[in-house]
Amino acid sequence: MEVSRRRAPPRPPRPAAPLPLLACLLALAAPGRGADEPVWRAEQAIGAIAVSRADGVFVASGSCLDQLDYSLERRLSRLYRDRAGNCTEPVSLAPPARPRPGSSFSKLLLPYREGAAGLGGLLLTGWTFGRGACEVRPLGNLSLSSLRNGTEVVSCHPQGSTAGVVFRLGQGSPWYLAVAATYALPETETSSRCNPAASDRQTAIAIKNTERRSFDTDELGRLKLHGGGAGSLHFVDAFLWNASVYFPYYPYNYTSGHAAGWPSMARIAQSVEVKFQGQAALDCGHGHPDGRRLLLSSSLVEALGVWAGVFSAATGEGPERRSPATTALCLFRMSEIQARAKNCSRDFEGPEPSCKEDQPEKVQPIAPSTMIHSDLTSVYGTVVMNRAVLFLGTGDGQLLKVILGENLTSNCPEVIYEIKEETPVFYKLVPHPEKNIYIYLTAGKEVRRVRVANCHKHKSCSECLAAADPHCGWCHSLQRCTFKDDCVHPENSENWLDISSGAKMCPQIHISQRSRDKTTVTLVGSVSPRHSGCVVKNVDTGRELCKGKSAPNETCTCSIPTTASYKDVLVVDVTFSFGSWHLSKRFNFTNCSSFRQCPACIGTGCAWCKSERKCIHPFTACSPSDYYRNQEPCQAAVEKPAPSKTAGGGGFEGIKTNRTTRGGQVFSVKSIEPQKISTLGKSNVIVTGANFTRASDNIVMILKGTSTCDKDVVRVSHVLNDTHMKFSLPSSRKEMKDVCIQFDGGNCSSVGSLSYIALPRCSLIYPATTWISGGQNITIMGRNFDVIDNLIISHELKGNINVSEQCVATNCSFSAPTLKTSKVRTNVMVKLRVQETYLDCGSLQYLEDPRFTGYRVDPEVDTELEVKLLKENDNFNISKKDIEITLFHGENKQLNCSFENITRNQDLTTILCKVKGIRAASSIATSSKRVHVKLGNLELDVERESVASPLYFLIGLPILLVIVIFAVAVGVTRHKSKELSRKQSQQLELLESELRKEIRDGFAELQMDKLDVVDSFGTVPFLDYKHFALRTFFPESGGFTHIFTEDMHNRDANAKNESLTALDALICNKSFLVTVIHTLEKQKNFSVKDRCLFASFLTIALQTKLVYLTSILEVLTRDLMEQSSNMQPKLMLRRTESVVEKLLTNWMSVCLSGFLRETVGEPFYLLVTTLNQKINKGPVDVITCKALYTLNEDWLLWQVPEFSTVALNVVFEKIPENDSADVCRNISVNVLDCDTIGQAKEKIFQAFLSKNGSPYGLQLNEICLELQVGTRQKELLDIDSSSVILEDGITKLNTIGHYEISNGSTIKVFKKIANFTSDVEYSDDHCHLILPDSEAFQDVQGKRHRGKHKFKVKEMYLTKLLSTKVAIHSVLEKLFRSIWSLPNSRAPFAIKYFFDFLDAQAENKKITDPDVVHIWKTNSLPLRFWVNILKNPQFVFDIKKTPHIDGCLSVIAQAFMDAFSLTEQQLGKEAPTNKLLYAKDIPTYKEEVKSYYKAIRDLPPLSPLEMEEFLTQESKKHENEFNEEVALTEIYKYIVKYFDEILNKLERERGLEEAQKQLLHVKVLFDEKKKCKWM
Repeated sequence: MEVSRRRAPPRPPRPAAPLPLLACLLALAAPGRGADEPVWRAEQAIGAIAVSRADGVFVASGSCLDQLDYSLERRLSRLYRDRAGNCTEPVSLAPPARPRPGSSFSKLLLPYREGAAGLGGLLLTGWTFGRGACEVRPLGNLSLSSLRNGTEVVSCHPQGSTAGVVFRLGQGSPWYLAVAATYALPETETSSRCNPAASDRQTAIAIKNTERRSFDTDELGRLKLHGGGAGSLHFVDAFLWNASVYFPYYPYNYTSGHAAGWPSMARIAQSVEVKFQGQAALDCGHGHPDGRRLLLSSSLVEALGVWAGVFSAATGEGPERRSPATTALCLFRMSEIQARAKNCSRDFEGPEPSCKEDQPEKVQPIAPSTMIHSDLTSVYGTVVMNRAVLFLGTGDGQLLKVILGENLTSNCPEVIYEIKEETPVFYKLVPHPEKNIYIYLTAGKEVRRVRVANCHKHKSCSECLAAADPHCGWCHSLQRCTFKDDCVHPENSENWLDISSGAKMCPQIHISQRSRDKTTVTLVGSVSPRHSGCVVKNVDTGRELCKGKSAPNETCTCSIPTTASYKDVLVVDVTFSFGSWHLSKRFNFTNCSSFRQCPACIGTGCAWCKSERKCIHPFTACSPSDYYRNQEPCQAAVEKPAPSKTAGGGGFEGIKTNRTTRGGQVFSVKSIEPQKISTLGKSNVIVTGANFTRASDNIVMILKGTSTCDKDVVRVSHVLNDTHMKFSLPSSRKEMKDVCIQFDGGNCSSVGSLSYIALPRCSLIYPATTWISGGQNITIMGRNFDVIDNLIISHELKGNINVSEQCVATNCSFSAPTLKTSKVRTNVMVKLRVQETYLDCGSLQYLEDPRFTGYRVDPEVDTELEVKLLKENDNFNISKKDIEITLFHGENKQLNCSFENITRNQDLTTILCKVKGIRAASSIATSSKRVHVKLGNLELDVERESVASPLYFLIGLPILLVIVIFAVAVGVTRHKSKELSRKQSQQLELLESELRKEIRDGFAELQMDKLDVVDSFGTVPFLDYKHFALRTFFPESGGFTHIFTEDMHNRDANAKNESLTALDALICNKSFLVTVIHTLEKQKNFSVKDRCLFASFLTIALQTKLVYLTSILEVLTRDLMEQSSNMQPKLMLRRTESVVEKLLTNWMSVCLSGFLRETVGEPFYLLVTTLNQKINKGPVDVITCKALYTLNEDWLLWQVPEFSTVALNVVFEKIPENDSADVCRNISVNVLDCDTIGQAKEKIFQAFLSKNGSPYGLQLNEICLELQVGTRQKELLDIDSSSVILEDGITKLNTIGHYEISNGSTIKVFKKIANFTSDVEYSDDHCHLILPDSEAFQDVQGKRHRGKHKFKVKEMYLTKLLSTKVAIHSVLEKLFRSIWSLPNSRAPFAIKYFFDFLDAQAENKKITDPDVVHIWKTNSLPLRFWVNILKNPQFVFDIKKTPHIDGCLSVIAQAFMDAFSLTEQQLGKEAPTNKLLYAKDIPTYKEEVKSYYKAIRDLPPLSPLEMEEFLTQESKKHENEFNEEVALTEIYKYIVKYFDEILNKLERERGLEEAQKQLLHVKVLFDEKKKCKWM
């Protein structure tokens, strides 16, 4: 009987191929910080996940279904029923308070029919849409339309439950879906969302035929709810066992969130009809007073016949919402559930009458396996090496691992992974279908592939095996604890010890005496004894005391005479060698004679002579029967267990009160503060109560967390008084613990619960800028702030400053301290102290105090006064809480002025406040003298804005006129002759001043400018392998892309026609293929382009035969060396002039695609992103694409106008394409006043993406910008009626400055109403920043553009090249070093293999010049592959490369190649700037490159088997990626074009007669096919 279940399919017994060493070393990160585990993020919360055996991982989120490969790279994404749009939710679903069941639009995700003979796998998906619709699609290709669909199959309510399993009754029979669902909800407010058919409203379980178009259900295929569907059942899972279908569920009230009954298991027969076989109630209430009536997760461990469930008690609101005993893991025997399932039913209409007893007889769990915990969410169980292993998810993002011992006893769970965001783990954990070292962990919007064990944390063999983790074992060859797949040569069973061997089988060096005259050194434990050697060496002298070699299949032994000369040997090294690995240990016998006790003697490595009762040097004679070097005769010294722990077990049994009577004294405890502490522990936890001083010193606190873990026992630190005492609590992992206090050994009095939570994390400091006088209210956003001890401001000169803070869980607020300093700008670090640990929270910038210029007073009405404070513009965010304003008038009378708002204008900022409830506002305004402002700690008086008196003005005006007239007359008469020289002098001074200013500004920018590079730039938009390869193979022939990327899943593997099959077989003849290539290259009209195309067609045709392709590459490279050796060997591989050179480029691309993606991709994308960010920081001319900030002098915008930053408040119109509740629609965006409207649009779009993590939903040319001034709106366009037209008819594009848009202006983004067109292509009739020559020194008309263009010199702006270089320097160096470094001392297989090949060829050809091999390596890897990638990021990422970026990347690529050059650069002052820019860095890079080449050469050579295995794995990865038939057809076109020449060559060559016949046969087949017009 074939089965497809909701749980993952069974794993094959054969382990997967060994992982690279890199993966093993990356796993050495702490479990809670597994940053290198693959993570995939959906757009919406994930509602379902499933894994197929061969087609990857399927994830449903919102209305979207994604297909991922097993490394969580997206393969395909589609919407429910191929709807248009993106993967958004139709209605926003807020996550409910746990443990209430979550809501989701996806209800079922079931792969089935996998492995069925002659049938392809299918995927059944169920959605709430269409009244609970289902679809069936082919597993291998979701892009095909659905095969079948039907409505009313699953629950149509997002919060309703659905569980199902697909099965068939025998070979050839149809596949059936057994589905249980909450079809109808009794609540009126939710039932209106969908309206199921009347027949479904009472249905609980149904059997549906998946072969029929609409999933028909027969009349006997339904099981109805008891009592006509009055209650609701929540189904958690569905699975098959022993010819029955089981549905775990619990009765649930969806309105109140309470469970009315007990969790149960419904059982029906595995049949085409619903044959109800009963239900059994499950009891997992041990340790909780109210029982646990909610079932959160389910997993069948089929190999043991055991079912595991996570149960939860209902939780209330408030601080007591959850307790340490809220959830529990319980295991039940399926045989007992089957036996207890009664046909009488409480919840369903069964054939038998309903059960009459009030309380059903509940099935009890397997007691030793029950584990009580505060917050479990999910479970998955399996069997590994005959050990039951359970994985558990928690509500705070932990993945726990429980290993069941004998009698299925649970151990204390190990934390194997922690999600740093602490997102609750999804109720379903899914294993990898083939590699049992991975499990898929889902939480929120993310799926992670996580390793199932942290083997690396066990540092010794005994520790590794004693941990009893069946996934881990000791690898002899690596000398560490590993997965079996990670151990070199795991097929040698003796190389890897698993836990079944036991810690006693670990190899240990043993020193003993078998006779008085010699001491024997040998090895005990499990090792492979085929060949071994052993050496004992005196460390002080370096002399070998003994050296031995073993006989076949025996372990080496060394014998050292017990003579007096050896007693002086104080330190020895003992080494046992076993081929590729060795075991060594150092023994120190310095102070043997000083020890008087047996345990101390043996503990230091010395020996105890029992007959002489003294400690001796191990090389000293003693009777063999009295000679001891182990602890057996010293058992009395074995230490007792530490008193701080007690045995595990249940909670505090029998504790019902917080009062304890002991010796007539009554002790009581009331509370514990704080109730939350960090995982570091806390040194001052206070317990309150009564009569503490009457107890003796024997007061202890007992903390009990997970029921299967040891209790913590902590003695009191200090009894403060009769009602307070202090404890110092140790560190612990995240969990909630019960706490009780024990006085003088009596009963333990409960004091409530204590939560260990993660360390605080900061996400935002607001505002991030304050003034040096301090006092501003600063808020820090984040989580877990309720465990910090205090908040610290750290300054480089003033040290740490403690500040008073007010903290709750998610935010902290504090008053910025005063920081008087000589610097205009000062940055301080905000730190959180938890115990003795300091956590960085971010930086706070101090600027000069705000400057007020005056105030104005306006009486609004007679009872109200409006005061406007005028302040210079600055970067402070002043809130109502920060400022107090007092108006002084008359004879020092004062009035409080209430803050209203702040308005920022182009020149000044206005703070508006109002004085209300007064009389005679006008007289107060007239008599006002000053305004007192208190801004945090800054207090100052602001004087009234001065207004000139009209009387003075009238008197001064005639005097001024007389003076002006007199001055003009004098100027005209006396200085007319000197006017011209004065103007020239002024112009020269102005020019000199401008030059000084530009040079000083350039210098200051180099020293002070800082580009805020974004550390997290979201998911890197990698292209899939197919498109990466095609862009690399055919960089200039985009026309080939579409013919190679047709859907391979539609093709029948047997449909390849006979002619192509014959040609495929022919090119797999190495001699034939090499002959054809050499013949083609001798043809004069076989151009360089033809050679490149032929090489790429050949690579695609042999994509799945990389081992063969590599052998062809070797032969052709040797032949090329023969040609090059006659002339200049250093020129080999320098240009792409032969097939082999292009073939090498393609081969490197195929073999290094994984390294490029995993190691180099992220720093490369960060470089491109940072470069774009820096370019857009300054002006960019939209016509020529030149920019102020660039790396390439040819792209430098040196005709740059003055510009300034404008802060806009952008409001995005709500559109259906992006109708999500959590999208921020009001965003502050910084643009330049010289930006065109189109450039502003791009920056606004980018800001929306950065803020919300998703695009706006419309294209750039679909939207308009609108300036809002009060109630008026003005549409912003690049060209409109107000555009400036220059004298020669050229139109100047409108800019932000043209529209006089100031800081704080509101811009609305809305969708165009009219039909939109593509972006405008500007012609020579338009200009932006670079004006035509005729206008370069003329006034530009218009209010915003008045003034002359300043004299410009290109060389003044060359510092901008250096500024750009400095901004990207750290990112660039990270990229270069990711390319030429060896992570974990391992080189990529392809690089190591080909470099060794080149070394071997040089040695064969007797080439002694090391420069030749260096140049070969440089031409084959950096020149042929890396430069191609560095100059073309669009080959790797889904991005567009602008011409400007291309120019900058050319400079970077030049510097990269200079690092590999052997010639020393001789650069002068006139050298090109792109050479000078990196001249100082190149020597450092060259040294690193030489070290890189040397490190690769020094690595041990790859065995042919290792390389062949790597190439075979790469070949399998790329099966069905390309249409190989097209490549074969293109290859044949070249063969037939030069058919006669090839045939003649084959006739002349010996041994190719058979190939000649095959070629003629292939031509006949192609000719016949052509005649029939099949081609």
